[in-house]
Parts: sequence; C-alpha cells; structure tokens
Amino acid sequence: MKDYYQILGISKSASQEEIKKAYRRLAHRHHPDKGGDEKQFKEISEAYQVLSDQDKRAQYDKFGRVFEGAGEPGFGGFRWGWHAPPSDVDSDEEGFGFDFQDIGDIFDDFFGGTGARRQEVKRGRDIELEIEIPLEAALKGTEEKISLLKFITCSRCQGVGAEPGTPVKECFSCRGTGQVQQIKRTIFGSFTRMGMCPECGGEGLKPEKLCNVCKGEGRINGQEEIHVSIPPGIDTNQVLKIERKGDVGRRKGKGGDFYVRVIVKPHKLFRRKGDDVSISIPIQFSQAALGDEVEVPTLEGTAILLIVPPGSESGKIVRIAGKGIPHFAGLGRGNMYVELKIQTPKKLTKEQKELLEKLRQQGI
Repeated sequence: MKDYYQILGISKSASQEEIKKAYRRLAHRHHPDKGGDEKQFKEISEAYQVLSDQDKRAQYDKFGRVFEGAGEPGFGGFRWGWHAPPSDVDSDEEGFGFDFQDIGDIFDDFFGGTGARRQEVKRGRDIELEIEIPLEAALKGTEEKISLLKFITCSRCQGVGAEPGTPVKECFSCRGTGQVQQIKRTIFGSFTRMGMCPECGGEGLKPEKLCNVCKGEGRINGQEEIHVSIPPGIDTNQVLKIERKGDVGRRKGKGGDFYVRVIVKPHKLFRRKGDDVSISIPIQFSQAALGDEVEVPTLEGTAILLIVPPGSESGKIVRIAGKGIPHFAGLGRGNMYVELKIQTPKKLTKEQKELLEKLRQQGI
C-alpha cells in the first residue's frame, strides 16, 4: 500500500501549509516537462490530491486508501475525475503548471468542437501579399490588378472531387458522421473521445471515383486576377481584407481570405506624417528679407502661390490647410507644411559683390 506521507516526505501531523510546500517542491523537481519521472510525478500528485482534502485525508488515515473511483486505470484506486488541482498550487511557481489540453479537447468534442475543426480542414488557406503604391495613389485612391497564384476550383469536377457522372457516397469508416471513436490516454487516465475520420477528412462523404484532374481535392493550382480597390488616405502597413479570395477550400469548402498589405513609397519631394505632408522650398535672401510670392508644387501635380512674409528666417514653416492626405476614415484632408530654406549663392558677379558690400556697410 502506498504511503502518501512518505511520498511527500512529511509527517502524519503535517499542516496543510506544509503539505502544500512539500508538493510544490517535489512537483517542480519531478515534472515531466522539466525532465522528471512521469510515474513519480503521478504519485506525488496523487498523494497531494488526497492529503490536501480534509475528508479524503481522514478517510485515508482511517482506512489506508480513498474509495472514490476505485479501479481507475493507472491510478491505483485514486481518481482525478473532473477536479482541477487547487488554483493556488502553481500560481507563484515560474515555469510550472498542469496541462489541461487533453481535457479541453474532450470538452470541445462534447460541445461541438469537432464540427468546427471539420470546417477548418475544408477551409482554404488565407493569403497575404504586399504591394507598393506611390504617395499620389494614397491621395486619390487607386485600383490594382493582382495576378495571384493559388488554389482555384477544379473545372472538371466543379469542386466536388469526383469524376463527372460518378456518385459521392457515404464514408464507410464513419458511416457519414465524419467522426470516429478514439481512446486517448493521458496522465489523468484513459478517455474515449470523438475524432475526425481520417478516411474522409471529417466530411462524411467520399467520391466513388476521384476526379482525374484534382485527385479528389476539388481544387487545383491556378491563377486568378483579383481587383483590389485601395481607398484614399491609406498609409504604410495598413492591411486590406478581401473575403473568400484566398485559396479555394477542399471539395466546395469555404475559401480563405486575401490580405493585401500596402506600402506607400517615399516621395522625392514630399514627406508624409500621418495625413500631413511637408516640403522644403529654396528662396533667395532678398525674398526672405523683403517678402515675395513663390510657387509651391502640390501632390495633385499643380502649383500654388505661397506668400513669403517679409523678414522670414531660414527654417520658417508655413501651413497650407487642406492640402495634405485625405483622412482614411472620414471627411477632410490633412495639411501641407512648407519649410523655407534661404539659399546662399555660391558664385557672385562683380556687381553683386559690390551691392552686398554696400549692404554689409549698412549693417545688413
């Protein structure tokens, strides 16, 4: 007979806190995920589950065993049932915990999880593609034609997977249910679960004669031209979703989605920040000192007249409202900011030098 106190290395008078500390220390050391012995880990867990429960501990102290679930495979009369270990056992132990993946799978099967997975098997793969557009396209919006290599519907069988004129019959293995019974063994014991039928892929149906072209897939590798509408105001790394334009699903399964990641290329003149754009314009010293009107290009391709205020310094920023990028999710546009850069002439004529010398004498 197993001695649970000896397994945890504690005395029979140990408090609940001492039991918990002993379990944490031993379970952390012997956990299979950390290279420990699985059998020893099971015994430690079994001992803790009994001794941490006042009623089970009293029963164990009196009779030498716990009678619930006697005869459960692999647990020597001890049974986890559907109980989870106390939540505070592993809350402060880094890298240690229980894996309830198997129990989660079983609940999924009980409550329709398998049906959802059947749909995922037939569903086509999502496809993501990256395209580049000029900044002017982000201003006005554009439409791109993309030739996409992907799975398309088989033209011979129209996606059914069977040779034309031949029937699609009920799967013999699963009797049309798309599921077969499986026995799954875990550290919590053996469980019977329903799994996807490997013969029909969970569809419940099988073509009597597979299509000669797609070999029963209902789809083939091909090319499709897709029109992608890119709205005004789009920015770099924004992703557009085009539903059902990814890979076609198996045997008329739901198609995947097509995701287009947009990259807006840098412009040779304009710099973008959000929905605003900026540009640097060279001006002469006389224009900065006396003021003037200068032509400034815009993203539309036309030029506008900008008034340079008298006494402008190099680096001065002038805002032109409504000449930036349209707002992606609303009305209106951003602004355009013009930076004035005073140019210093590299070469001067004799007359220019004389004029500048006179200005210097005037303190300018």
